[in-house]
Amino acid sequence: MKERKKIKLAVTGSIGSGKSLFCEFLKQNGISVISVDDVSKKLLESDKAMIEKIRNVFGKESYVNGKPDKKFLAGKVFSTHENVKKINSIIHPKVIQKVNILADEILKDNNIVAAEAALIYEAKMENYFDFVVLITAPEEIRMTRKISSEKYSEEQFMKRNENQIPDEEKAQAADFVFENNGSKNDLKNKALLLASILKGLIITNG
Repeated sequence: MKERKKIKLAVTGSIGSGKSLFCEFLKQNGISVISVDDVSKKLLESDKAMIEKIRNVFGKESYVNGKPDKKFLAGKVFSTHENVKKINSIIHPKVIQKVNILADEILKDNNIVAAEAALIYEAKMENYFDFVVLITAPEEIRMTRKISSEKYSEEQFMKRNENQIPDEEKAQAADFVFENNGSKNDLKNKALLLASILKGLIITNG
């Protein structure tokens, strides 16, 4: 791997993989993290062109009092692969643009920035980053996590999981792959290792 002055990192993983926790550990090591999910949510509430397109495609019921009706949209979007493609084509281009603006802003004062997103490969965002990190875990473990932590039903989990590229395929394209099937401390140590590697790749001016 070549030394570099600045690093843009993507952290991805299927639903329930533990990528958010991994990013929390990166933050503890001084790495700024952009939540792509948060960026998407803000755009869904504020971008007028996006709102209009979604209402046209999925119905006026998609928004209530100017706010996206998440339950209605989830029911519509995850009902078919075609609908997933439709909403992604509306959301992803603007999200990518916004994430790049935020990342460049952070890199003015920092050497490394990370972006956390479940759909790095699905949104074809990987080429915007220097490295992609994949957090993996067996499907049963991931399902148990979502059911216990966020009260997902098995059906809700499966619908979202089916619309994500399988880990085996993503692992072939990722630069780093970390399994998260142990303790939180195990995952913390893996985040520490990654942070050390990345910091070692930064060219110093000294």
